[in-house]
Amino acid sequence: MRILITGGAGFVGSTLAVRLAGNGYVVTVLDNLSRAGSDLNVARLEGAGAAVVRGDVRHPDAFEACGAFDLLINAAAEPSVHAGGAGDGDVLLGSNLTGSMNALEAARIHGADVIFLSSSRVYPIAALNALPLDIGASRYDVPAQASGQGWSGAGINEGFPLNGRRSLYGASKLAAETLVLEYGAAYGLRTVVNRLGVVAGPWQMGRVDQGFVALWAARHVFGGQLACRGFGGEGRQVRDILHPEDLADLVERQLARLDSVAGQTFNVGGGRQGSVSLRELTTLCRARGDVQPGMDRVPETDSVDIPWYITDNHRVMEATGWAPRRPPEQVVDDTFRWLRDHRHDLAGVL
Repeated sequence: MRILITGGAGFVGSTLAVRLAGNGYVVTVLDNLSRAGSDLNVARLEGAGAAVVRGDVRHPDAFEACGAFDLLINAAAEPSVHAGGAGDGDVLLGSNLTGSMNALEAARIHGADVIFLSSSRVYPIAALNALPLDIGASRYDVPAQASGQGWSGAGINEGFPLNGRRSLYGASKLAAETLVLEYGAAYGLRTVVNRLGVVAGPWQMGRVDQGFVALWAARHVFGGQLACRGFGGEGRQVRDILHPEDLADLVERQLARLDSVAGQTFNVGGGRQGSVSLRELTTLCRARGDVQPGMDRVPETDSVDIPWYITDNHRVMEATGWAPRRPPEQVVDDTFRWLRDHRHDLAGVL
């Protein structure tokens, strides 16, 4: 099988490319290498046997250099939920929406199947903020036994209401999801949409607005300042984190059973066992760190921030037999190991 991975020199895309190339797939990566540190992945990708094509998904002709392919994994994106808020929506929408349309056109031309990596941020902010939350010593959490439409103590499932504002980033991903499903129906392509929670681990070039686990770990290796932003600056906000190798496990399972999962949308994340608050992440990093960075408190909450998100994986687990296997401690351990093993190259990026 010939696989094209857009955004394949990025964090998630490169992990998938290395895994799939190592398991015998013919992998081509398309990436504009615009994100700081993405160029460091080129040697890693080529060493694994993947072909790297430099090009921008916003331009249809970028796909011509990639040749024919049987499956598209669309991992190209502007990944920050804050993107577009400063009036730079053309980059966001160009990458996430126009780029997805161009990728789907290429898939249509070649009759290729599609796995689209979407985001949990397609769910509306107001509805997520309206969840009843208890305030614990280290984290927010929903009360025991509480549940509602599309949510419970297990997390957010695919039935959570989609009406309401979700940020420009979330809107771009939801619109792209719709295109994926429509292309599948119109042109007979087998398509799968994975709504990812927070993916975190080695090779993520974390920054303040995206990639908080890698950012937290990097500050505990290289030094610098951190800040708990929003919700009083107390660090109780919660996300579930998914190791990229767990995602690669899932993608391989989906490839093996495309007929049975085609046309479906799945929530995919670390789940309740993979959840962590900023306070808890800080404790994990302090136990492993070389330095102890300063910690600021920024009480004000940004309009796109949410206090709690955990992925309910039940549907994707039932469909594929997959489950995340790597807990937050391993995500953090692997991130620290990567930072130290590549300290010289990463110091200028992180």
